[in-house]
Amino acid sequence: MTTPPNPAVSRLLRRDGSVVIPPELAGEVLRTLVVGAATQARTNGAVIGPGARRLLHQLYEAAQQAHARDRADVGSRTADHPTVEITVAEAALLMGCRPRWIRTLLESGRLRGRRVNSRLWLVDRASLDHYRTTGGTACRTA
Repeated sequence: MTTPPNPAVSRLLRRDGSVVIPPELAGEVLRTLVVGAATQARTNGAVIGPGARRLLHQLYEAAQQAHARDRADVGSRTADHPTVEITVAEAALLMGCRPRWIRTLLESGRLRGRRVNSRLWLVDRASLDHYRTTGGTACRTA
């Protein structure tokens, strides 16, 4: 006996087997994938492939657009831009390097960020983007 398809799930599935992720869920899906990838990298040194890296970047962009839409609907439309912060693991995935290298960049001042507690850094996304686009020191993957 098969169960009838869930209408909420069937809206997300396409005929070709691909899945549509609503923008408001992109951030949550991204965080889940990043935590899983970081755990794998820690336990067995797995490196994320370029296709998965592109997917994570697209999820990030979708989450940012959804966040911007939500902010535009609520508050005044001023020119002040809030700081977007990401975890060291997310920054490492975007850069294609290990989290230790991101922490080295933060500690040396080459990336802006803030230490939340003794174990957690948050990286300023604008600083990371600037570092990536201006040809900052290559990632150390070892």
